[in-house]
Amino acid sequence: MIITHDHKVALVTGAGSGIGRAIARRLAGDGAAVACTDVSTEGADETVRLIAEAGGRAIALRCDVRVRAEVEAAVAATVEQLGGLHLVVNNAGVVTMSDLDHLTDDEWDFVVDINLKGQFIVAQVASRAMTDGGAIVNLSTVEASVVVSSSGHCQPHYNASKGGVPMLTKALAVELAAKGIRVNAVAPGPINTRFSGGDITGPEAMAFMSQRLLVPRVGEPDDVANAVSFLLSDQASFISGAHLPVDGGWLTR
Repeated sequence: MIITHDHKVALVTGAGSGIGRAIARRLAGDGAAVACTDVSTEGADETVRLIAEAGGRAIALRCDVRVRAEVEAAVAATVEQLGGLHLVVNNAGVVTMSDLDHLTDDEWDFVVDINLKGQFIVAQVASRAMTDGGAIVNLSTVEASVVVSSSGHCQPHYNASKGGVPMLTKALAVELAAKGIRVNAVAPGPINTRFSGGDITGPEAMAFMSQRLLVPRVGEPDDVANAVSFLLSDQASFISGAHLPVDGGWLTR
């Protein structure tokens, strides 16, 4: 199966590192012009450099997904500089490692506003500019469905924020169907990005994860990027409202 996004324009949030960078590079490699947005202009610039080095077309834009004015500016710049908007990836996300007893209101708001409200704002603003239809993919996580704890506590604010993404995705799929926009979600499992600040490839971490993984390795950002590119493509034209785990079988048992 050949995936192509020729003549399409994509916007990827959180494209300055990790999974977001891999998604932006994959979409560019599949033919899309990509707007790489991030709160880190340095990270976004580096992603654009890597895309250009590989022969792709991309621009870097600063955007805090919590701030509607910044999202509107990023979408407008994408349309103006790249000629339209057809594909959107809601990838921007954060976590803080506080347990319930130590979780503050400010931490709750910080995580939920980026991980959930930010996806709503981006989808709402971007969909208004997607005049020729298109597709949106939201990034969820296996922790939208199960609680993962190797240390005796979890992060309730992170679980709550990501737990809302599958239902937001379904609602957006219903709302945007009339505009010819499909909306799906991808739920990564353990991915080698140091997102949580630790090394998940070491023996201790692997001993814990091997109890659930069916594929005997942690995921790489490209594993997620491959799934996202597929769901955005015409090959997935009959898929909308889905929540696809990319988790090495984590949710199977």
